[in-house]
Amino acid sequence: MPDVTLFQLNDSHGYLEPHPELHWTPDGPALTIMGGFARIAGVLNAARTTAPGSVLAFDNGDTFHGTPTLTLSEGEAAVPILNALGLSAMTGHWDFAYGPTQTARLAGMLNYPFLAANCHALIDKGLPFPATTVCRAGGLSVGVIGLAATILDKTMPPSFSTGLRFTDGIEETRAHAARLRAQGCDLIVVLSHLGLPQDRALATAVDGLDVILSGHTHNRLDRPWIVNNTILIQSGCHASFLGRLDLTVERGRIIRHDHQLIPINLDLPEEADVAEMVTQAVAPVAGMRRFIVGQTDQILHRATCLDAPMDDVLLAAIAQAADTQIAFSNGWRYGAPIPAGPVTLHDLWCIIPTTPPIETVELSGSEIIAMMEENLEATFACDPFGQRGGYVKRFCGLDFSVKLENPSSHRIEQAFGPNGQPLALQSRYRVAFVTLQAVPSKYGTDRRNTGVTAVAALLAWFGVKAPVRPGRIRIV
Repeated sequence: MPDVTLFQLNDSHGYLEPHPELHWTPDGPALTIMGGFARIAGVLNAARTTAPGSVLAFDNGDTFHGTPTLTLSEGEAAVPILNALGLSAMTGHWDFAYGPTQTARLAGMLNYPFLAANCHALIDKGLPFPATTVCRAGGLSVGVIGLAATILDKTMPPSFSTGLRFTDGIEETRAHAARLRAQGCDLIVVLSHLGLPQDRALATAVDGLDVILSGHTHNRLDRPWIVNNTILIQSGCHASFLGRLDLTVERGRIIRHDHQLIPINLDLPEEADVAEMVTQAVAPVAGMRRFIVGQTDQILHRATCLDAPMDDVLLAAIAQAADTQIAFSNGWRYGAPIPAGPVTLHDLWCIIPTTPPIETVELSGSEIIAMMEENLEATFACDPFGQRGGYVKRFCGLDFSVKLENPSSHRIEQAFGPNGQPLALQSRYRVAFVTLQAVPSKYGTDRRNTGVTAVAALLAWFGVKAPVRPGRIRIV
């Protein structure tokens, strides 16, 4: 029997209930109903029953945001459910969406610590959240270092990081790991929301880490990465999977590890008390599920890097609302797929839970290319810590021919405008967008708020479905 078992939940994005999850087949995407916190509680409790005192469970964050239940309660609806899971620590990213004050409030409501060693106050230079915690399991002392998303003060809306700055966490991890070892910890675990490429770089840069529980990039690892004697795992998204890592430890060294990526399928038993908590939490948005706004003849998903059907719909709605041919949105990864068939108001809120206002701006052709070059670098940078986006920025009314292997600022070889002709560098184009993640403030002139929110635009578009030319990147 292993000495200690670690469970990982990452990037649940507010999906408390079972939902469609996407899998790739040779014929394209397919959907399976997965997830649900009541079944996650069942898996955790079964493991604790089998090996009392040897199980630790962690949450990598992106927990308090993403579905109407969470956004309308500013995360608070999830707190009783999370506290029922018996978690040992969490860190965060979109958990800062309501501002740092609400993040601190949520952290204070939890019965386990919210860790962020790389989060620093701008004024007093202190740590707004604990950096580490020490857990006991299987007779071992496990030191845990938490790292929040480094991009929180770099590419996210400014309100997420008011009064805070976030580092890459390398120096903090090195210092805390040494301190925890000196204090007698048998294992050092990093609970990270940096992303899998960044966590690989972290493992390379810092010696002496035993395990990195990685979040942010939604990777489904069916076997761990081993980097500099550090075990890295990541376990999908939307609470559709749990990661399990069984460790046998001898004299402060892991001599054996076994890993499982556990699908949270409907054949797993639910914990009845947690199921009731979930039912109560989602009750206020039941009317949204009954409100059918239209139909889709294809799966709407975000599971592809260059473009995605869900964002094609969002962009069409944005362009229609602003009466433009060109529109931009961010390359978000979150959002469980919507099956072909009826689309509900609840689905629209899950597509873009912040429901920001649609804005317009005048961009020159050269600005459009510069903005897209910057975004391609933020997505595909050779330096993992230069990867500061999600997927590629989404757009409609444009096409680009791209060489990804080219150096930064030299990837776009051709750009075409809404009429299919080459983009004129000196011409100005009126474009629509949502959030500064789509069109940063340094680009363009004459920004205007249309007064239409993203969810309202989607609602209107499903009533009309005005055709819009999808944007595409061609890898050449």
